Parts: sequence; C-alpha cells; structure tokens
Amino acid sequence: MDDPRNLTSGQNTALVILAFLQADCRDSEYRQELFSLRQEINNGLRIEPLDGGDLETDGHLPRCITVSLDHIQPSVELERPGNHADAAALQQVAEELREIAAQLEHSVVFRATQNLSRNIRTSPSEEWKDHLSWEVDRVMRQGVNLKDLPRERVIVALTLTLVKGVCEQAPRLLRSLFSIALQYISPVGAR
Repeated sequence: MDDPRNLTSGQNTALVILAFLQADCRDSEYRQELFSLRQEINNGLRIEPLDGGDLETDGHLPRCITVSLDHIQPSVELERPGNHADAAALQQVAEELREIAAQLEHSVVFRATQNLSRNIRTSPSEEWKDHLSWEVDRVMRQGVNLKDLPRERVIVALTLTLVKGVCEQAPRLLRSLFSIALQYISPVGAR
C-alpha cells in the first residue's frame, strides 16, 4: 500500500468509515452490528463501492467527494496484514473526520439525521443514496460555518455523521448504510 492516508482503495475507505462509526459507540446493539461488520472486513470480505472505484485525492469534485486527511484515533482494531503503520494512518484519517464532525453545529446535524432517518424508513433502499446525497447537499447549502476546512473534508465528515446518527437509532440498517456511504464518497457515479 503506497500511502493509506490518500484512501486510494475502496478497502481503505471502508476501514476509515468503520473507524469513524465505531468511535464513542454506546448502544450495545449498534456495537454488536459494528463488531460483526468489522469481523467480516478483517476476515477478508472485500467491501467495495458498487462501481469498484477509488476515493479521489486530486482536490476536485466532478462526480465524487475527494479527501486527503491526516489523523486517526486507535479506537478500532484494523487487522491489516503486514503493516501496522497503514492501519494507524487509516485511523488518523477517521480521527480528523471525527474532529470535523464535532465542529458541525449540533442542531444542523440533529435535524439532518432526523430527516434522513425518516426518509429512509419510508422509501425503498434503492433510494437511500439519493436521500443521503440530498441531505448532505441541503446542509452544505445552508452552510456549516467551517470556512477554514476544505469542503471535501466537511462533506465526508457530515456524510459519516448522518450515517452514524441513523445507525445509532436503527442498528439493523448499519450494513446497508455503510455500503451507501462507501458508494457516496467513492468517485465514479457517487453523486
């Protein structure tokens, strides 16, 4: 692996999403779902977006969200064969995303999470990615007052915050929303 902080594979992106979702996990059902998903990933289940693409790192948002982040807290056991530095770098990415998410206004995220939760509960799963995209776009249009951070980082942090908020309310949706988030922040056909 060249530089795991660039998130150049769907597998690295999946591990960053997992690390983000596991932080501060309080609900036992949610924790159990996360543990099961982590086991699947660590046992070699390839978690890739449907398009098989990579997360872009060139600074453009043509049809995808781009990221090049740098910090992570070791709250997740990422069993990567060989290189523990790669796992540490991936966890650094998730930590920076959590720091950005913490800066988002609570009321904005709470309302967006409630909207997303309501929309996915009343629609078929094929529409969930559209609901997630719409809610992230709506919040970004409102402005989240994080002018000093790159837009791409804010979008990824917001996306994962919304997914985590819904999954904490309905843990059974974790696998589906995990896949949707992976598709959403991956380049080809993501938006």
